[in-house]
Amino acid sequence: MLRPRLLSGVLARWTGGADRLQSSRNFGVSNFLLKKADDSEQEEQKQVVAKSIFDVKEKNKNSYIDMVRKFNERNVLKRGHVEFIYAAMKHMDEFGVSKDLEVYKSLIDIFPKGKMIPRNMFQAEFQHYPKHQQCATDILEKMEQNGVIPDMEVEVMLTNVFGKTAHPVRKFMRMYYWMPKFNNLSPWPLPKPVPDDPFELAKLALQRITSVDLLTKINTFDSKDLEDSLDKTWILSAQSPLQKEILERLPSDQPLYVEGAFKIWLRSKCVQYFVLRGKPKPYKPRPTMDEIDDVSNLKSPYIDEEAAEKTLEPLRTVHEQAEGTIIAIAATGTSSKDSLLSWIRFLQKTNPPLDRIPVLFSMTSPFGQVVPVNDSAENQGQRLSD
Repeated sequence: MLRPRLLSGVLARWTGGADRLQSSRNFGVSNFLLKKADDSEQEEQKQVVAKSIFDVKEKNKNSYIDMVRKFNERNVLKRGHVEFIYAAMKHMDEFGVSKDLEVYKSLIDIFPKGKMIPRNMFQAEFQHYPKHQQCATDILEKMEQNGVIPDMEVEVMLTNVFGKTAHPVRKFMRMYYWMPKFNNLSPWPLPKPVPDDPFELAKLALQRITSVDLLTKINTFDSKDLEDSLDKTWILSAQSPLQKEILERLPSDQPLYVEGAFKIWLRSKCVQYFVLRGKPKPYKPRPTMDEIDDVSNLKSPYIDEEAAEKTLEPLRTVHEQAEGTIIAIAATGTSSKDSLLSWIRFLQKTNPPLDRIPVLFSMTSPFGQVVPVNDSAENQGQRLSD
């Protein structure tokens, strides 16, 4: 049996250790909460600093590069440079430098040189300094999204920071190989940058849409030339000689429909256009036979003219689709109903069949979803937006 004094000493030691353990746990929890509060305060301070840095009056390329250069000069130890790069990338669109290669080079130049180069194969494969490599990869992805092709100087900068085997360098190699191949692969090349003028944008859009018929001519009209027009704006109309021939063959009892507005995107710019459409051309019914095995009354379409007229039909043109027959396409400066009415009046001068065929303005279309056009006074002067 244990003596009473020895037993009391053991119990005192055990209870004291438990108290110390409990106090240490409480101390650890309190340290964790304090650390979490400090991190949130630091993030708020970084956001405030980033907002104060980029809150300038003149937002252009020169002011953007000056801010990056000042950060490099003041912060010699490169503290918080990853957070600064992410904040700078968020403000690229505001400064209009998201498509400038020199700006991306200035952001890559912020990384410290030589410190983050992996020393062995394990560091290279397991992403040595993962936060910094991910930041550099995000810079390259933003370049790829904006169509900015990197050059060899970018490779040298990334190699000096992360080494030849790092993941950002591998990302650069893929971009440097594929992006020049896809840069000029589009059959409808667009100028760089895309013009901001709505008239030039509408012209490029109609050229792309009507490229299926090389004889299509794009005419420019001004609604001021019409006496009864209310909306004074420009009108672009696209029509080919083949579409004029199709219009002459249409019956006068079937109306035509003006549908839209549809949207087409030219990179980051959006253009609205309208379609003058007729009903689809019906297919000839196939001849039926009472008995399939009856061969007593066979007719060859190559010999019998009557049989050829019943079974054969001319090939359909590119304008005669299953959803309808496209007669003309237009884009106007205001996309209003009055400008579309002026467009139809201009078409009547070069297309006499439109005098006898009724034209209806419809907001529903078999082609897909359409954007309703509001004729309010606010939208009367609204131009094509990007």
